[in-house]
Amino acid sequence: MSIEKFSVGQLAKESGCKVETVHYYEKIGIMPEPPRTEGGHRVYDLNHVKRLNFIRRSRELGFKIEQIKDLLKFIDEPNHYCGEVRAMAMQQARVVQDKINDLQRLQLALNEMVTQCKGSDYSIDDCPIVEALFAKD
Repeated sequence: MSIEKFSVGQLAKESGCKVETVHYYEKIGIMPEPPRTEGGHRVYDLNHVKRLNFIRRSRELGFKIEQIKDLLKFIDEPNHYCGEVRAMAMQQARVVQDKINDLQRLQLALNEMVTQCKGSDYSIDDCPIVEALFAKD
């Protein structure tokens, strides 16, 4: 049975990341240094692909690098439990909800400005959007 091996370029392509990202993750310690060929080229395997997918997906969900380090610590070290991951996911869901709420407030404010605008035939001097942007709250 042969184990599938990847170059850094293949690993990047397989996981949807850039080569520079793989090197960065290695540098900061969330991707393990892979073995090297006699010529010094990095050789990755499916475990590297899985880990890089985990990191990429965690980033997509808004987890910060330090949080991803903690999540990976739960995986890499013994005596950790699903509840620890659940707590982090719940905390991240709250962060995302706060961002959604902020964006909805921004959207309402912009929509209010737009509804007050009389249109393209009026002078910029009378533009309620411009006035609102100059306002001090």
